[in-house]
Amino acid sequence: MAHPRPKLPSGRQRPACPRWATTLGVPLVLAIQSGQPLAQPAQASEPTQAELPRVTIVGEREQPALQQPAGSASRLGLTVRETPASIDILPQELLLERGSRTVTEAAQAATGVTAGDFPAEPANFSMRGFANSQINTLYNGLKIGPPNMTSRVMDVGNLERIEFLKGPASLMSGEGASGGAVNFVTRQPHRGQPRHEFNLSAGSFGALRSGFGSGGTTSVDSLDYRIDLNRSAGKGFIADTRHENWHFSGGLDWYAQPGLKLFGAVEFKKDESSAYWGTPLVSAAAPGIQAQSGVVSGTYVSGFNGSNLGTVTLDRRTLRTNYNVLDNRNKADEQWLRMGADWQANTALTLRTQFYHFSADREWFNNEVTAFNAGTGLVDRERFYVAHDQTTVGNKTELQWDTSVGGLSNRLVAALEWADTRFERPGSANFPGDSVSLVDPQRGNFGLLTTQRQTSDISNLALALEDRLMLRPGLALIAGLRHESIALDRSSANAAGVQRTGFPFSKTWRPTTGRLGLTWDVAPELTIYGQYATAADVAANNLFLLRANQPLDLTRTRSQEVGVKQSFWAQRGEWTLALYDIVRSNVYAAQGGQALALAGQQVSRGAEWSASLRTAQAWRVWGNLAFNRTRYEDYAGLGGSLSGNTPPNAPRLVANAGATYRWGGEWPVELSGSVRRVGERFHSDANTVRLAAYTVADAAVSMELQPSTRLSLRVRNLTDRTYAVWSDPFYPDQVLLGAPRSLELSLGLKF
Repeated sequence: MAHPRPKLPSGRQRPACPRWATTLGVPLVLAIQSGQPLAQPAQASEPTQAELPRVTIVGEREQPALQQPAGSASRLGLTVRETPASIDILPQELLLERGSRTVTEAAQAATGVTAGDFPAEPANFSMRGFANSQINTLYNGLKIGPPNMTSRVMDVGNLERIEFLKGPASLMSGEGASGGAVNFVTRQPHRGQPRHEFNLSAGSFGALRSGFGSGGTTSVDSLDYRIDLNRSAGKGFIADTRHENWHFSGGLDWYAQPGLKLFGAVEFKKDESSAYWGTPLVSAAAPGIQAQSGVVSGTYVSGFNGSNLGTVTLDRRTLRTNYNVLDNRNKADEQWLRMGADWQANTALTLRTQFYHFSADREWFNNEVTAFNAGTGLVDRERFYVAHDQTTVGNKTELQWDTSVGGLSNRLVAALEWADTRFERPGSANFPGDSVSLVDPQRGNFGLLTTQRQTSDISNLALALEDRLMLRPGLALIAGLRHESIALDRSSANAAGVQRTGFPFSKTWRPTTGRLGLTWDVAPELTIYGQYATAADVAANNLFLLRANQPLDLTRTRSQEVGVKQSFWAQRGEWTLALYDIVRSNVYAAQGGQALALAGQQVSRGAEWSASLRTAQAWRVWGNLAFNRTRYEDYAGLGGSLSGNTPPNAPRLVANAGATYRWGGEWPVELSGSVRRVGERFHSDANTVRLAAYTVADAAVSMELQPSTRLSLRVRNLTDRTYAVWSDPFYPDQVLLGAPRSLELSLGLKF
């Protein structure tokens, strides 16, 4: 049988519930909420084949969102409601309900999160005004490096859930988590009779997805398994673009004896694409321009070719144009191997350990810069090549001790983590360029390539302590501290193999970060919380690219947050509210022309609200709303002071709302729809170009042909809105457009 970790002893007796507490969330919920926080449900015995539920259409969740364990937010085994932090969980059932295909699409429905797939750094997230390497990306709780170097476009088919921890999170994942962390959790083995599933979908722009999954207990009663294989491919809405992704994951859990579980897992991922690198900003006054209104506005002087575009727009003739060279490529191969053990020695002590090995080969061979020249009316282009050869090995070990302190229930977890990364980066030593026409460009080939080589060797060693003390029933003090040693050795040679000035060099950092929080159950299922948290990350770009002539200090981030979390109406409804104030100091920010500038401080304040409600078996409504005001202070930019400006891709408003309605019959049918509103954003720190606010809506209809078969038709971007979804501050001459209206027909089987 399974041996889940023991529950945190609390001896809790809840106070009588005042009438105001039970009704507090009801009026609010009828407006909006996100739905899912973050964590892995405790294992329970699986139903027999006869007891298996019908295939999920409406994304039913047996466990309310606030009651799910928050694995990425705490080592203490706390639920989302018990954790003094803002957390969203998107489980597989919800990803299916919303029709999410990639992790980027999934993130766009989370509270206050925006995301983009710019090819230089795909699956990039923005939360609370922070983006890029200020948000750690984790895989089953493991960090492999700065996300703007290591992230890839990833299908959600192999994922059990996606977890979003917002606000400084260095306590959990170390350097780089000033804005938060995103954790991708692959599907896990489960106890019980094997269950299988098959999914197939086809849609606009040549999209085709297929997947198979299977899991359960093997003929060896103490051995559970899970395997998943998914493939996605498509041509893209930009001319002559394409992508193909493969993802295999598999795992075994062996219950060797009562209280001891041994596990192993492997993953193989492969992606290859001919990518879309953006649509160029053009001068609205240039001859022959056919302006596309409602996408961008403002003025711009190119940092690449120096051209003063004046008032900018997009040319509607270029909305599907590909400016990449004909022989372009963008690909990666990744492998994971994980193994470890969970051992419950007795009711007081639990040991968890995991060893891992990760390797990746990535390659970019493209024309990357596409800059309109107002003087010539042409588009100036520049090539770039880079490859990654990365290997990371490490271990995470946690010792959990449940005891009492002065008669008060207490849980302490001590964690020791180490990792070693070897990163080799051959890249362009020359940057071929040319100019092509704005409309119907002759794309040509990459041309002569000369390479140079850089290396980064990084050793991490961290000790973390986390504790929860029950001061009295319903009142808990939660504290954590992390001390980390980060040793970097970097080299950078030119095309002749000669080390550049300042290289090789070494640097060691020893940041100490932590969190102090308080949770108070003021009534049954109603918790208020407060926390103070700190984080640290590299001031200039990221560890893999740091140069000796850049500031070698770490930034320091501190956050204050208060919030409310409540379940009501027999847990059919939930709502959360968070207010936060974050200050990040010693910021070193991206500028146009791939330069960096010391930006002093980044201050972020805001509020996030989410709610979900199932009024009856037929209805479910959800929504979320986030307001954020992020600005720089003491920012001496390359062209003058940028104090008071807003970082790129940081809208003041992000809102989502959706509803599903289901009615029965011989073939039950479900209708669902959602709408997303994203406010204005700036495309660079200069704040001279705005990306217009946009609203997009999706709709779907699903039918159960039999209890284990689901057929769905989904329409995305119903109104066929043209909008800019993302801008990379290192490539400010171009913006990334969102996909136009598309259709998808899908079939799902469970057996």
